Amino acid sequence: MYTALYRAARPEVFDEIIGQDHIVRILKHQIQTGTVSHAYLFCGTRGTGKTTTARILAKAVNCLEADAMLSGSGGRPEDQPEGQQAAQTAGSPQTPPCGHCANCMAIKNGTFMDVIEIDAASNNGVDNIRELRESVKYPPAVGRKKVYIIDEVHMLSAGAFNALLKTLEEPPENVMFILATTDPQKLPQTILSRCMRLDFKRVPEPVLIEHMGRICREKGVEITESALRLLAANADGSVRDGLSILDQCLSAGDKKLDRDIILDFLGTVSEEFFIDLTEKVALHDVAGALVLLDQALQEGKDVKQLMKDWMSHYRSLLITKYIKNAEDMLNMSTENIEKLRSQSSQISLDEINSGIITLSKTIGDARYSTQPRILLELAIVTIAAGLSETRPAAAGSANSQTRPPRQAVVPVRPARTDQRASVMSPSAPADAAAVPPWAAEPAALQNQHQPGMQGRQGMQSQPAFENQPDHRQQADPGPSDPSPQSPPPQRRPQTAYDLDEIWQRVFEEAEDIKGSFNLIRTGTTLAGINETEFIVITHGDFVNTYLKDNQNQICQLMEHVIGRKLKMLIRSEEQQEDIAAPDQEMEELAARVGQELGVKVRIE
Repeated sequence: MYTALYRAARPEVFDEIIGQDHIVRILKHQIQTGTVSHAYLFCGTRGTGKTTTARILAKAVNCLEADAMLSGSGGRPEDQPEGQQAAQTAGSPQTPPCGHCANCMAIKNGTFMDVIEIDAASNNGVDNIRELRESVKYPPAVGRKKVYIIDEVHMLSAGAFNALLKTLEEPPENVMFILATTDPQKLPQTILSRCMRLDFKRVPEPVLIEHMGRICREKGVEITESALRLLAANADGSVRDGLSILDQCLSAGDKKLDRDIILDFLGTVSEEFFIDLTEKVALHDVAGALVLLDQALQEGKDVKQLMKDWMSHYRSLLITKYIKNAEDMLNMSTENIEKLRSQSSQISLDEINSGIITLSKTIGDARYSTQPRILLELAIVTIAAGLSETRPAAAGSANSQTRPPRQAVVPVRPARTDQRASVMSPSAPADAAAVPPWAAEPAALQNQHQPGMQGRQGMQSQPAFENQPDHRQQADPGPSDPSPQSPPPQRRPQTAYDLDEIWQRVFEEAEDIKGSFNLIRTGTTLAGINETEFIVITHGDFVNTYLKDNQNQICQLMEHVIGRKLKMLIRSEEQQEDIAAPDQEMEELAARVGQELGVKVRIE
C-alpha cells in the first residue's frame, strides 16, 4: 500500500526534526542528563511536528541502545554524580533514540505495547479517563517507561479533565504523559500548571524550501526554485501541508516541476492574471474584470484560493511601492517584480488600501458561505466602482469617525380618538402602527430642535406649527372666552430612526428575493426619511442605474420595514450637498400654509 509523503518523510530521530531547534535542544539535554519530565504539553499549529516529536521522545526513553550505552558507561545518568553526568554528555556520540533497535522500530510501526496513543476528540469522556487511570497502575511490559500520548487534548470534557488531574500531577515513576493540542487556551489552568509546556513554531519558508528540495532530489525529480517558493508560501509554516501539496504534484509522474505546474495543482493562476485583473479594476472596467474571473473559474480554478492570492497581489503592490529590492521578501522573480513595480506606480495607496480591506472582509465572509463566487464578484464591483467602506470616512469631515449613528427625525401624528385632547394634551399616544417597535423615541428629540440633524438627512425637515392651536379642530373661543388655564402649546412627537439599521434591514429582506441586491449594499447610503419619501445617496453610475431599474422592489421592501408606503428619491454624491439645504418646494408650501392660516410656519 502506498504511504503518503508526509508519513514516509516523517522524522525518526531528533536530528531529523526541522524548524523546532529550541524544542529539540531542550529534550536532548533532558535525555542526556536523565531529567525527563513526567508530563509535557506540546502546543502549536497543525503540521509542525507535535505528534512526531512525542513519538521520538517515547523512543528515546525506551531505546535499547540507550540502555547499552548507559550500562557500558556505568549506569543510568540519574544515578551518577552531576559532574560525571556532564562529562558523559560532552563525550556522548549520539543522543537517543537510535531509530533502528527493536523498540524504536516497534514504536514506529505502532506495535509497541508501552506507548499508548489516545485521540481525545473521540475518547473525551470521563469513562475513557477512568480506564486510563486503571491502566496506569500496571508497570511497563517491555520498555522502561509507559508513555501516554493524548492528541487534541483540548477536546476532553470538563469531567474528563478533573478525572485526569491527580494522575497527571503524581503519576507512577515509570509513566509519562505527552499532551498535544492546537488550542492550549481551551485547557484548564489546573492542567497547564501540571505540565512542562513546549510551543511549536511555524516552520520558516527557507527551511521548508530546503526540506522539500531534498525530498525531490531523493526521488529524482527536478524542481525549480520558484516552484519551491510557491509550495513553501502555500504551506503557511506547516510541514504536513507543504508535503501534501508536493505529494499531489509528484503523483502526476512529472520528472520536472515548475511554477506553472504547481499553480495548476493549487487551483490558482499566474501572476499575469492578477496584474490584468487589478488593471481592469483600476480602470473601472467592471465588465472586463467579471469576464476575466469567469474564464479562470471555467478552467477549474478555486475561487477561495483566487481571493487569497489576489489579496497577496495587492500586498505585493504595497511592498514594491516602498521597497526597491523586494525579490526575497515577495519570493518572486526579477521579471515579475518589475511588472509589479510598474503597476504599483500607476495605482494610488488609497486603491491598494481599498483592495486589501475589501478582499480581507470577503475572505472572512467566504469561510461560511456556500456561494463564494458571488462574494468575489461583489468584491470586484466594490473595488472597481470605488465603493470601499473607508471612502465615506475619508470624504467626510474630521469628526466623521466619532459622530453617532445617523438618525432621521419624523413627525408622528397623535391618535385621533379625542380630537381636542389629541392636540392640546402633551401625553397623547402616538400611532404605534406608524413606528416599528425597534425605532425607539429618544427623549432628547421630543422637545428640542437638533441643528445637527439637518445635514445629510435632509428629508427629516417638516413644517412645525408652534405656539398656535389647530384651527381645523378647535373652534375660536372669541374675545370673551378667556382660557388662562390652557396648557402651553406642545410640539408634535418626534421619532428618531437609525438610518443604518433600517437600510441593513432592507438588504436582509432583499437577500431572499434577489441576490444581486448585495451589489449595492456598500454603494448606497440611506440619507433621510419623512412621512412620504426616503432619499438614497448613490456612489457611482452603476449603482444609480441599478437602483432606478429596481425602484419598485426597493420601495416595497422599505414599506415592509417601515410600515407605510414611501417614495424613493435617488441622489448622486454630487447632489448630496443640495440635500442639506431647505427644499424650495417645502419653503413655498410653508409660505402658502402660513398665509392661509395666518400663522408663522418654520421649517426644521
